[in-house]
Order: sequence, then structure tokens, then C-alpha cells
Amino acid sequence: NRYLQFGLMCFYSASDDVVELNPSNFNQEVLQSDSVWLIEFYAPWCGHCQSLTADWKKTATALKGIVKVGAVDADQHKSLGGQYSVRGFPTIKIFGANKNKPDDYQGGRSSQAIVDGALNALQTLVKDRMSGRSGGSDYSGGGGGSGSKKDVVELTDDNFDRLVLNSDEVWLVEFFAPWCGHCKSLEPEWAAAASAVKEQTKDKVHLGAVDATVHQGLASRYGIRGFPTIKIFKKGEEPEDYQGGRTRGDIIAGALDLFSDNAAPPELLEILNADVLKKTCDDYQLCVIAVLPHILDTGAAGRNGYLEVMMKMAEKYKKKMWGWLWTEAGAQMELEASLGIGGFGYPAMAAINARKMKFALLKGSFSETGIHEFLRDLSVGRGSTATVGGGALPIINSVEAWDGKDGELPVEDDYDLSDVDLDDNFGKDEL
Repeated sequence: NRYLQFGLMCFYSASDDVVELNPSNFNQEVLQSDSVWLIEFYAPWCGHCQSLTADWKKTATALKGIVKVGAVDADQHKSLGGQYSVRGFPTIKIFGANKNKPDDYQGGRSSQAIVDGALNALQTLVKDRMSGRSGGSDYSGGGGGSGSKKDVVELTDDNFDRLVLNSDEVWLVEFFAPWCGHCKSLEPEWAAAASAVKEQTKDKVHLGAVDATVHQGLASRYGIRGFPTIKIFKKGEEPEDYQGGRTRGDIIAGALDLFSDNAAPPELLEILNADVLKKTCDDYQLCVIAVLPHILDTGAAGRNGYLEVMMKMAEKYKKKMWGWLWTEAGAQMELEASLGIGGFGYPAMAAINARKMKFALLKGSFSETGIHEFLRDLSVGRGSTATVGGGALPIINSVEAWDGKDGELPVEDDYDLSDVDLDDNFGKDEL
């Protein structure tokens, strides 16, 4: 008897942070829960399950209060295992927004890898809620998972040329077969990646899917011989094979690289009113702000030189998808004060994280080299930061846009002194 062989060993106890699940509590604990659940289906006689136990306990402790971690003895509770098509041990499933369609966890079996997978699922759930989606996906690749079916574009012989080939935007297209096991494993990853990519590229990169068993003309045109095959389509170029990983994180990273490679550099906006600052700093992880000298100090040529340096840096760092702003010294004194610039030392530069209300100041030169070193350090988490003065974005004045011309000194009024009587003693000192 295999249970006797392992001494009726119970993998998890009440002192562990792993929740033991069974047919009696599964519905209430998991299916009716608003939490993300990470659930291991195991068998006591399974050697790989025994090896996973320590990492599973460690994962549960690390995620306590953040993501629920459970375990099902699927050898004893075969009905639960059968309900979720568990055919091997251990099988790990992520129950996210749509509890009726859990995702298969495809990552590594170390506690760190499992925690990363759980946090990715949690992030997807939060984004779905913020965008009004409840999760779930059922594009015709089969399976299920987080993401939304409308974010994976179903491509056919009839719409492929119009949507993909005639598009100015980048497409990643999966060619699949419904009977293909690897396609079923990829489907929830593809759906979740499609939702994230749509949001993060502002709908400039698309993920599509072609049922190659139905639309055989497309499969033949692109020489599809195995499933799933993923191809990258960019306007005016021959399609190329996608060579990246198949997890949602890998797909998202690959799509963002394609987006940044083909995207124009971000706009460099003058801070003309509060809306410009708020929108830029709210929409991007960082907003990079330059305070340039007054136009009378530099003239148009000098100012354009500074703006050109900023544009080169915006191009260099466009993969970061940061916002870029500038203002003239003295135009936004509250902003300068909140960043500790204080009316001197122009040109100056700061990078603000509006979510944390933290900022960092450029300490080096306002040059390509100096700004590059400043931004490079920020991007890898180096450099000192401080809290934005007042803990919130400051009051912003509405100003007129720079007209691109040299500045003009204010005209002084001329005074006619001919009718003014001056005392003969004016200007003389009395002794």
C-alpha cells in the first residue's frame, strides 16, 4: 500500500501557511474567494511532490496575506483532480479573476520562481479590475486564463491582410491548432500578454491568433509546419519568427521591445498648465523635467540646443516609456521650490515618480553625457532621491507657449522732465 509506504505522511499541517483543500471546503475557500489562489495538486507517493514540499511551504509564507496558497491531495480527492484535468503530479494551477478557468503554472519549481508567477497573476488581476474586466479568455485556442478574449484578435483568411499587412503597427501572430497540447498551454499566457501589451503600448502592438486548421490558406502562405508558431509582422518587412520565451512575461517583454524599436521618441512638452504636468507624470513611470534658463539669457539658439539634448536623451531612453517636460526658469516657481531647484543653477533637471512622490536631481552637467549617466543610474535604482515638497504635485501656472524666437527686453516708459522744477540746491549736501 503506497500510503503505508510513506507512513500515511501528510505533506502539510495546521502550522504551515499552506491551506489544505478538499471537496468539502474548495468551493467556499477558492471558488467564492476574491483572492488569487496558487494551488498544488499532489499525490503522497509522488517523488517530485515530496521535493516540492519545502519550497511550497516557503512560498506560502512569503505570500501570506497577499496570495492564497493551497494544496489538494488529488490521489485521495480524485474528483477535484478530475474536475481540473489533473493528469500528472505535481500540477500547479493559478486561480485568478475567472475561478472557472484557472491557468496552468508553467514556471520553475523554486520558491522564488513560484512567487514571481503568483505576483504576475496578481498584477494581471489588478489591471483587469482597473480596466473593468473580470478576467477569463476563450479565444478558440482552447484552455482558459486571465486576460480578455477581445484583446487577442481572431485572424482569418478574410481579415488578415486588412488588419495585419495593411497596418502601420506591429503584430505578433500565433498560428495554432485546437488539438495541440502546447497551444492549449500557451493560450492563457497569450491572452494575459495581449491584455498587458495592449495597455502598456497604448494599443500600438497587437496579439492575434489564427486557427491554422481552419484558415489553411494563411498557414500555407507563411509555411506553418508546427504548432504553435508565432510570427512577427511589421509593415513593409518580411515576417520573422518570434524566438522568445512562451510565458506571458517573456511575450510582454518581447512585445515591448518591438514597440520601442518601432516607436517614435516621446514628445517633449512645455509645461503650459497643470494638466500637462499631471497627465504626463500620471501616465508614465517617470517624468523627466528640465528647467531651462530664461530666454533672455540664452536666446533661441541656446534654448534649442538644450531642447535638442533632451530630445536625443528621449530617443535613447524611449524603451523606458518616460514622459519628458520642460519649463522656463521663473515660470513655475512652485515647481522649482518643490524640487529644491530654488531659483538658481540653470539649466536644471529632475525626474519625478508621481506614484511615490519621489524625485532625483541631475547633479552632473546638462549634456548628453551628464544626463545619460543620471538616467542610467536611475534606471538601475542608483542615485539619491527625496520626497517632492509638500508630498504632492505643486500648483502650476498657466503660461503662453514659447514662440521659438529670441526674447525681447521689456520696453521702459520715457518720462518728459521739461516741466519739472528742480531746486537749485538739488543734489547738494548741506554742511
